[in-house]
Amino acid sequence: MTPTEGTTMQPIRLFLMSLALLLSAGMVHAGTFTIAAASDLRFALDEVITEYRKAHPDHEVAVIYGSSGKMSTQIINGAPFDIFFSADISFPQRLHAEGFAATEPAVYAIGRIVIWSNTLDASTLTLADLATDPRIRRLAIAQPAHAPYGLRAQEALQASGVWEAVQGKLVFGENIAHTAQMVESGAAEAGIIALSLARFPELARHGHHLIDDALHEPLTQGYIVTTRGARKAGVMDFAAFMETDLAHAIMERYGFVMPARQDAQR
Repeated sequence: MTPTEGTTMQPIRLFLMSLALLLSAGMVHAGTFTIAAASDLRFALDEVITEYRKAHPDHEVAVIYGSSGKMSTQIINGAPFDIFFSADISFPQRLHAEGFAATEPAVYAIGRIVIWSNTLDASTLTLADLATDPRIRRLAIAQPAHAPYGLRAQEALQASGVWEAVQGKLVFGENIAHTAQMVESGAAEAGIIALSLARFPELARHGHHLIDDALHEPLTQGYIVTTRGARKAGVMDFAAFMETDLAHAIMERYGFVMPARQDAQR
C-alpha cells in the first residue's frame, strides 16, 4: 500500500468504525427481551405489552406463557428468559435464593379463582355442587404439582370438604389457560380457573362464581428480572411500566388485586 492509499483509507476506516459504534448503540437502545409469564396473565399482560410498545416502539418484546413451576425449572436450566412473572411468588423467591435473579422478588398482583362453565350457569354453582351435580361429569383444574392456580383450587376443594368426592371427576390442565380451554371445548363441564381468564370477553359471556379466598392460600403473584435479563436494554423499563397506573388499571379490569389496594383494604 502506498502512502497515498494509506491516507485515503484512513477516513474510510474512521467512517466504518463510527458506523459500527452507531449500530451497536442502536441495538442496545432498541432492546429485545423475552418475558416468561404465568398463563393466567395471557390476556391482561398482552394488553399491558400493547400499551408498553406505544411508549417504547423501539423495544421488541416476546412473551411465553405457561405454568409457573415449569418455567421456573426452565430458567434454572438455562432458558433464555429475561423477566419472569409467576403466579406464585415462591418461585421467584427460589430463583433469587439460588442466584438466578438480578432483582429482589416483588409482588405485582393478587389473583383469584372462580368456578366457570361453558354450558352451565356457573354463577349459581357452589364448590359442593361440583361434587353432587349430575350434569358435571368432568371437573377441570390446573395440575397442582406445578401450577399455582391448580394448587389453590385443590386447597379450596379440600377446605370445602369435597376434594375426595370429586376425585373421579378431575381432569388436569397443564396450566390455567389450558384448563380454561378444556372447559371451553367441552372436555369438562366445569372448571376452576383464574378470574383473569373468566373476565376475558370471549369467556365473560358465561357467568362465574367467585370462590371465597378464605378457602385457600393467597395467590400472591411475583416477578423477578433474571441475571440474564439484567444485562439487556428495556427490561428494567418494562418492570417499571408494570408499576404505572395504566398497567394497574388493565390488571384490575381482569380481576387482579393490586398489592397497594389489598393493603388498604386490611
